[in-house]
Amino acid sequence: MVNKDPEGRPMQFVPAYLKIAPGDSVKFVATDKGHNSEPILGMIPEGAETWKGKINEEITVTFDVEGIYGYKCLPHFALGMVGIIQVGDSTENLDSAETAKLPGKAKSRMAELIAQVGNGATAPAN
Repeated sequence: MVNKDPEGRPMQFVPAYLKIAPGDSVKFVATDKGHNSEPILGMIPEGAETWKGKINEEITVTFDVEGIYGYKCLPHFALGMVGIIQVGDSTENLDSAETAKLPGKAKSRMAELIAQVGNGATAPAN
């Protein structure tokens, strides 16, 4: 969770798109202060556990249910601080992720990330 990513975009998760296996864990680290991680309601698979990280604190989340997980930094959601984790190969809930109502820049940033789903792209962690 950073104030500026390597491409110069403000308020970003790096990487903002991950593809992982069911049962894998992801650690969200507040590299810069003022950020958290939590799911975007309507953008996680049915039956999946939710999480809510505290501001400025890292949180580790284990993803057991296959599908697409949209997540956000609550304070910077409208500024486009969103990400996607694809767990396994299932894209069953991709339609609900694509049609979720998102504010401001989050909508265009999420569209960029959704375009990566299914093409096997996995950004390196920083």
